[in-house]
Amino acid sequence: MPYIGYYQLMKLVDSFVFYDDVMYIKKGWINRNRILLNGREHLFSIHLNKVSQNKKINSIEIGNNRMKVLKTLEHAYKKAPFFQDVEPLLHAIFKCKQRNLSKYVINTNRLIANYLRINTPLLVSSEIEKNNDLKKEKKLIEICHKLKAKTYVNLIGGQNLYLKTDFAQAGIELCFLNPQPMKYKQFNNKFVPSLSIIDVMMFNSVEDIHLMLDNFKVV
Repeated sequence: MPYIGYYQLMKLVDSFVFYDDVMYIKKGWINRNRILLNGREHLFSIHLNKVSQNKKINSIEIGNNRMKVLKTLEHAYKKAPFFQDVEPLLHAIFKCKQRNLSKYVINTNRLIANYLRINTPLLVSSEIEKNNDLKKEKKLIEICHKLKAKTYVNLIGGQNLYLKTDFAQAGIELCFLNPQPMKYKQFNNKFVPSLSIIDVMMFNSVEDIHLMLDNFKVV
């Protein structure tokens, strides 16, 4: 349940690819995020079994604390203005019986995209026929070629990983989506930015979120 920039990217592009056949990153954001709890930032995590940075995301199994996380979210947001709208979505997410981390996360984001009325085709990297021995930007470039993409858009953090010149040599324009600062009322607290999309949905209507989804720059 990533921050809003992830869904800005999803709405912007012609096709969105879940990158599931790469190595898991410990202390990354694949199975954890931040919410507002008692007026402060709170980190929650979905437990994983036998996790390792030597395993691909789509080969890891999730643990058994989902219902505990659901109760934490319900406690945190039960008085939020759009809690009644979002609660069924939370139950659909956390009561999903899928144990594979990749499939669970992809299902979660498909459900959220549907709630936000994002209609972009959602693809899965491991289902795209390609040379899986390729690494880093070469693997991304091959995915772009397989999908006949002329432009690849990454979130702004990708500037630390990929060079425009490497993609240009392969005939692909590399761009980065940079979410712009935004604020909304979180109860009567001082605003805490860049929380999970769950926080955004709890305090804003889908119509207002759609306006937020267009609040970015592409560089």
